[in-house]
Amino acid sequence: MYNLVVFASGNGTTLQAVIDAIKSDTLNANISLVVSNNPNAYALERAKTANIPTYVIKEKDNDKIDEELAEVLSKIDINLIVLAGYLKLIGPKLIKNYTIINTHPSLLPKYGGKGMYGMKVHTAVVEAKEEYSGVTLHYVNGEYDKGNTIMQTVVKVLPTDTPEDLSARVQAAEKIQLVEVLKSFVANNHN
Repeated sequence: MYNLVVFASGNGTTLQAVIDAIKSDTLNANISLVVSNNPNAYALERAKTANIPTYVIKEKDNDKIDEELAEVLSKIDINLIVLAGYLKLIGPKLIKNYTIINTHPSLLPKYGGKGMYGMKVHTAVVEAKEEYSGVTLHYVNGEYDKGNTIMQTVVKVLPTDTPEDLSARVQAAEKIQLVEVLKSFVANNHN
């Protein structure tokens, strides 16, 4: 079985898309664990509803988080770590020991980097009157949103778009793209 660990900090809608793809046999994988730095993340409730074990990070310091997670994850068989709305920088131990991918709600390198996530990205795109936005799925390295791109999906920005309008279309594209890439990873037993 292809084993995923999903990191999420918020609502967990992207996590839910992966759970749904697994339940519907669209994705032949298993989520071994959902990790969050936010004890109030709704992603944790989504995981519990799907009978997926959860782990809430105890440490606050990034170096200590890296140590803590290296210890926790060493006990699990992992093919791939998926960051799905996870807002912390990943430390060197995890990067060295695991293949980690991240989904970001813009066409990187535009609108990426520390502090650029969620509605902040969509607001910046709309305010800049961009013609296109989209989703980037990329490998994780030691910097925010700088890893090699795996796939991008373009989403047209309409002249009437609010950040919320754009967010809804980008999130829909993000879920489809992530599941397609995960299917490819599973098919190639990529890790």
